[in-house]
Amino acid sequence: MRHPFSSSFVESETPTAGGKRIEPRFRRAPLHETLRLHLGFLLLGAFCLAISVAALPMGVLLPRAPRKRMGRGLISTSVRAYLKMLSWMGACRFDLSELDALRGEPPMVIAPNHPSLLDALMVLSALPNAGCVMKADIVNNVIFGGAARVAGYIRNMPLRTMVQQAIGDLHQGSHVLLFPEGTRTTRFPIGRLQGTCGLIAKHAGVPVQTVFIETDSGFLGKGWTLSWTPRMPITYRVRLGKRFDPPTHSARFVAELEQYFQSELAHAQLPEFPVSRPRA
Repeated sequence: MRHPFSSSFVESETPTAGGKRIEPRFRRAPLHETLRLHLGFLLLGAFCLAISVAALPMGVLLPRAPRKRMGRGLISTSVRAYLKMLSWMGACRFDLSELDALRGEPPMVIAPNHPSLLDALMVLSALPNAGCVMKADIVNNVIFGGAARVAGYIRNMPLRTMVQQAIGDLHQGSHVLLFPEGTRTTRFPIGRLQGTCGLIAKHAGVPVQTVFIETDSGFLGKGWTLSWTPRMPITYRVRLGKRFDPPTHSARFVAELEQYFQSELAHAQLPEFPVSRPRA
């Protein structure tokens, strides 16, 4: 059954007339939205390149601890500026105010759902001391991975190394951002959770802070093609959920966590997954 917030971006059943199948009509985006889309991508590439260039001397000149601290601050400040530019252009609207409550809090695993590629940017923009588990391909990228390496972000592979590095980061007083699904959401309201979140929290002895990301668009969700133009402005809202105590049993904890996400997101403002091209 479709939830009440998804009707405007869910594919409707294909109608028929006289026994003939009528092909669905895809939305033709107005020029101003297409321009904003490409400008947003251009700005993102420019920001990523500028951050990586700025991080180069940090990686060479600074010891590990201050290098990591300054690298994370650089990324957080730059991402915050990028999101403000998207808002200024009228491409997006962000409500991230609840994340401010996590600043200065003790070490914890921050565990959001993952509807789009912008999710990590939104969380990191508010938390300059947070580490992040990222795809190894991004961290290893010669051009765009420089800042992530300076900031000490954690490659998601190999698994054993990832778990050890995340535990080490938590023991040093950082938050660690980890998407429990391991990839962008593939089914409504959340995909199957992996066990790494509970494993890291258990061995580090830290709580798990759940975070709910809501959006009215499938933009940059699993299945989205970069040539598609979404309706603008896209709205994003981030709210804090329950903070779970350090788990004692990883598998039981992950099952409980998945049930909690399913319950809390059942009526959230989310598209259906995997996402599809906007309809007329």
